[in-house]
Amino acid sequence: MTRLGYGEEIRRWRVAKYCEFDRHANARLSSITLKTAGSKAEGLTCLLESDRDFLLTLNGVICVETGINLNTIPDDISVFWMDDTGVYPGHCILLLKRPARLLNAIINALCEIGYGELLLSSVLFIDECSRLINKHRLGALGAVLHERAGPALPETLRGLFKFDMVYSIRCQCPSILHRWAVRPRHWPQSVIVQKVVSLGAYVTPTGFKESENKHIEWRICFNSGETELLNNLNDTQAKVYILLKWILKEIIKPTNKEITSYVLKNIILWQAENTPQTEFHSRSLLHWLHDGLRGLRAAIEKKQLNYYMIPERNLMEACGLDDALKRQWIIDITEMIEMGPNVILRLEKIRKAIVASPEPMLWFSKTRIELEMLYLEEMNRVAKCENENGEQDVPDFMVYAIRKREEEIELEVAARMLMEGCSNPKLVFRMFV
Repeated sequence: MTRLGYGEEIRRWRVAKYCEFDRHANARLSSITLKTAGSKAEGLTCLLESDRDFLLTLNGVICVETGINLNTIPDDISVFWMDDTGVYPGHCILLLKRPARLLNAIINALCEIGYGELLLSSVLFIDECSRLINKHRLGALGAVLHERAGPALPETLRGLFKFDMVYSIRCQCPSILHRWAVRPRHWPQSVIVQKVVSLGAYVTPTGFKESENKHIEWRICFNSGETELLNNLNDTQAKVYILLKWILKEIIKPTNKEITSYVLKNIILWQAENTPQTEFHSRSLLHWLHDGLRGLRAAIEKKQLNYYMIPERNLMEACGLDDALKRQWIIDITEMIEMGPNVILRLEKIRKAIVASPEPMLWFSKTRIELEMLYLEEMNRVAKCENENGEQDVPDFMVYAIRKREEEIELEVAARMLMEGCSNPKLVFRMFV
């Protein structure tokens, strides 16, 4: 897995590069703050392996739990109360308590509920954000927007790069974070626990699927904190998570997101919290992979998996899993567990890596990682030049040098593919990265 691009070193390097990009992007933005989220922020996926998630947080507005003194919040920040009365755990309704400088996306999503009170509709808010997304597209011209998926606004750039844009509002919910922080645990260390608490929370515009009021409900999320937690997993834990995601995508193959990688993430987080860290080492990788599969099977069988940050919320509730699919997946996962170590041979990437000759495998690994590193360096260099010069195509020696090396790699890959009988090296190159 290290040779395939999932080792500890490249994982840490990816995290640093995406953080650097966020800093450059936020230097240009005023009304929102951008943060790379999901697997890219965690360094767990290669360049084109999955969508790139962006969390776009509105500046100048915050939502707070009841009981928080508004005088502690600067007067130029608009404040919403979080009302969780009668809503599914982990969700809330936002009531406007102190307007300041409200963005149009918020003004146009406010609804009167009587007695002079206003609430913020999640559905109207995301509709407004879909109109704003063209304004804050990070300079990505020619992007194609797709139908929204939950709180996400997906788009594709040049038919190759896929993004999920999620607009959000910062959230102060100290009681929820306190309950999480004081739980007895083996992991993470107390200093990481305090950092997660300090990172706070967000609310995103999506309600509980089976709620009659889902159009006005918001979901409480801890994206920054969860990224910090994932970045503190050791190499074995990270690889177990990656293998589980491959199994989900290649073997289980949910068609309507009955199970998502987020379910697997929570299985890994519970596994880490309840187990001494010394138990996770290279020789125990397959043991913990099977433990994760057993956790997934139990979640499917019982339709129950507690959300790591808010255990009262069941991640399997309203997942759309019917009985026939449930029985089939239980059988499939049981078979995988009974296969023992051979379960990894069902994964195409692992099979190809095992049967490949050593020299081509090393060449593939070295070249693919170099190309990814070049792209991320170019991404940050271009963003830095835009900040300094206010232009997109700024003459820059390093950008030219990087692009020249990228072209050399493209030609090298195409030539090698042609020599090995590939009729369309361009297509293979896309798969390669």
